[in-house]
Amino acid sequence: MTKRLWPAAVLTLSLLLAGCAVTSDPFNRTPAGDAGGPSDLVGITWLLDELNGQPAVEGTFPSVTFSSEGGIGGSGGCNVYAGNYTVSGSQIDVADNIVSTMMACDEPIMSQEFSFFEALKTASSFVVEDTRLTLSGQDGTAVATFNAQSQDLAGTSWQITAYNNGQEAVVSVLEGTTPTIEFGADGQLSGTAGCNRVIGSYSTTDGTIELGPLATTQMACPEPEGVMDQETRLVAALESAATYHVEGPTLEMRTADDALAVHFTRA
Repeated sequence: MTKRLWPAAVLTLSLLLAGCAVTSDPFNRTPAGDAGGPSDLVGITWLLDELNGQPAVEGTFPSVTFSSEGGIGGSGGCNVYAGNYTVSGSQIDVADNIVSTMMACDEPIMSQEFSFFEALKTASSFVVEDTRLTLSGQDGTAVATFNAQSQDLAGTSWQITAYNNGQEAVVSVLEGTTPTIEFGADGQLSGTAGCNRVIGSYSTTDGTIELGPLATTQMACPEPEGVMDQETRLVAALESAATYHVEGPTLEMRTADDALAVHFTRA
């Protein structure tokens, strides 16, 4: 049964899955067999494609990531979750102690999430072929299939939802503003910071990213209040990004010190 968490535990889970520093592991994870699992399984965000032979609910992004320390985590399509796993050769065992946050979503999203967690726990073998992962039950029938999440930013558009304000705080964008960034295939980016247009260059290599220097147009926007200050801090946050990660509908950029720089959702 999926455990439900009290608010303090929810915060710990959210920090864990966001990659923030946690000094101790609240889930008492144990290392996976075979030194944490094969390299073609771990460290990849796997997006659900089919569950028990049926396509994933449109607009949802259930996912799983396997760590080399024997932990799993991701999104169930509604809630974020975490748990433990072990592997031995092509055999896999996901422990029953999956924990999740407590959000409620409409059907069929909640039913899919329940079935997704059950599929993870009943899987007994796995196969990775190129960018596709298949988990199968004891009878050999596939219970879940996944595609590896692409980390390619070229040709994608993202809306900024939160950013580091430079004062050791992550804040949401102002209501009434929709800052967005588009990444071109030519290494150039463009978008808006809420008032002015933003342009510049970007480059990515194996999860690292460099943006800028960024330039903006010079309009002044009186409303909403604080938009010009937001724009200045937002551009600085973008230029501070050193690493990035795409997972389902979200993009996260972090600084060289692993602090959250900017959080996006697909535009």
